[in-house]
Amino acid sequence: MTRVAVESMPKAEISWKRMAGDGVKVQVYARKVGREWKFFQRQKRFDIWQPKPDPPLEDWLALLDALARLITRRRYQPADEEQLRRQIRERFPEADV
Repeated sequence: MTRVAVESMPKAEISWKRMAGDGVKVQVYARKVGREWKFFQRQKRFDIWQPKPDPPLEDWLALLDALARLITRRRYQPADEEQLRRQIRERFPEADV
């Protein structure tokens, strides 16, 4: 009987912290699902991650910055960055991306 090793894939998540409008620190992460990015946030370490269906431009730009840095580490392809830029332009036409 032949055994096949199964490798688990690393999490495809990018996370960062930012200040919310009311001055509270917020932890945010984005996960790529297919061609879309899903955003989640929480306030404290042990809080439950809440989906964020309409993230602000600030979160999209933080994701773009992190993605650009991960391309140099070969975790993402340059095409992923261009696709993300297109998505930001569609959602926020006034943004200079």
